[in-house]
Amino acid sequence: MNKSKFTSKPLISPLILLLLLSPSFTFTTQNEDTDELSDLEQLIAIDDEQEQGENSQPTDLGMKSEAEVLSKAQRIVLELNSDNTKRVIEGNEYVIVLGYAPWCGRSAELMPRFAEAANVLKGLGSGILMTKLDSERYPKAASSLGIKGFPTLLLFVNGSSQPYTGGFTSKEMVIWARKKTGFPVVRINSVAEANEFLNHHAMYAVGLFNEFEGPDYEEFRKAAVADNEIQFVETSSSEIAKLLYPVITPTNPFFGLVKGEPEHYTSLDGNLTADRILRFLENNKFPLVTIMTELNSAKVYSSSNKLQVYVFAEEDGLKKLLEPLHDIAKKFKSKMMFVGVDIKEENLAKPFLTLFGLEESEETAITAFDYNSNSKYLLESKPTSRNIEDFCSGLLQGTLSPYYKSQPIPDNENASILTVVGKTFDDLVLNSPTNILLEVHTPWCITCEATSKQVEKLAKHFEGLDNLVFARIDASTNEHPKLQVEDYPELLFYPANDKSNPIKLPTKSSLKDLAALINKNLKSQDWLAKDEL
Repeated sequence: MNKSKFTSKPLISPLILLLLLSPSFTFTTQNEDTDELSDLEQLIAIDDEQEQGENSQPTDLGMKSEAEVLSKAQRIVLELNSDNTKRVIEGNEYVIVLGYAPWCGRSAELMPRFAEAANVLKGLGSGILMTKLDSERYPKAASSLGIKGFPTLLLFVNGSSQPYTGGFTSKEMVIWARKKTGFPVVRINSVAEANEFLNHHAMYAVGLFNEFEGPDYEEFRKAAVADNEIQFVETSSSEIAKLLYPVITPTNPFFGLVKGEPEHYTSLDGNLTADRILRFLENNKFPLVTIMTELNSAKVYSSSNKLQVYVFAEEDGLKKLLEPLHDIAKKFKSKMMFVGVDIKEENLAKPFLTLFGLEESEETAITAFDYNSNSKYLLESKPTSRNIEDFCSGLLQGTLSPYYKSQPIPDNENASILTVVGKTFDDLVLNSPTNILLEVHTPWCITCEATSKQVEKLAKHFEGLDNLVFARIDASTNEHPKLQVEDYPELLFYPANDKSNPIKLPTKSSLKDLAALINKNLKSQDWLAKDEL
């Protein structure tokens, strides 16, 4: 199985026509003899001629259809093969390669966005050559480029590759590509340029400088290059800065972040250094409450904020909770991240809810994760604003008790093998005055059934022995901090006088050998045991 480097699932969205403002430069390639590049430029020229001279019937809005735009964009992406890959990579300063497989669903999702990014970059006069390679059809070419999974994005600069680290919308791809190829900042010199920029950007970082030089400006540029996601814009005009950041109190230098959500404007006070700017952006780039989607899930997972609160609810319920959640999030800003997940989006919600045993629930659930300690938490009271805020305070102060899954407490009356759940692990195992032989299993373990049959035979053999109790626990639905098992099935012997150090018994042993091991451990406690089988 190929390891995927792109985690998005199917999502239908309109193509985004992105316009970035900056000095343009001519599209050039160093290998002008390559037939494929000539063909590409001819296609582009034909498209441009058709755009200028076409008198076909317009659509209702007087614009070409999205399908027509996409068709052109796809032709701009150069198809690599066994013959041209090496000379294309070596013959161009900047080449972005999309390695894909025709059968890969994630490749199919990414390709239209990649094509649209190519179309936008071409319109900006970028010298980046956007290419794609059918890695299944041309495995040697793919291997030579270091493509091991589908889809894979790589940037080649003068033949040397570096991995793609940006987002997966067409806009994010364009921003990342330009940042990595010499255009990290858009400079705005007029009100008209500012208004045009605002027509196409809801989120950006703005810098105001008297002169585009000096230590502060150099740190600003350094941060712009290092950041992979946010469009930086610079100006030396207070009037233009006021358009870009309406609540600005002009100071030089000034740095602020603009977002298209309730918390529109956030500024960075104090000296500008690249490290401070990058930390500021990391702490503020997400909305107060991030609604998780297939496109932003990877960003959420990789956030440097390791305290995360998740709200799972149906779409309407999530909308009702947003306003109070925004107020709560403001109080814990930069200290924890708030994420909303539509419970109907199973690919996004179910993996998390399964961790709490709530995968079948349709009720609103408030959970939290502390990735520093790998602990998870569940709000077990009604999800009111007050309860959610108290829950967050406890998470921040470290006073919340981690949540461990547990099935309902079963009736073990007359059972020869006790069923242990998370809630009864302390009483039936750790606090029990007798020796416990615990079988740890899961429903999906293919060898657990055989071990279970052996345990049943052993329980029958040792039946009537007062100082030995047989028990089993389903680790897929029950957890306990003192039960740390890495593989299944597992047999653990808990001595009566030392429950903190269970003895692991080999599950692949014969029934006779297991009985002998149990007897040995019982005798070490100086208690009576039955004869060996």
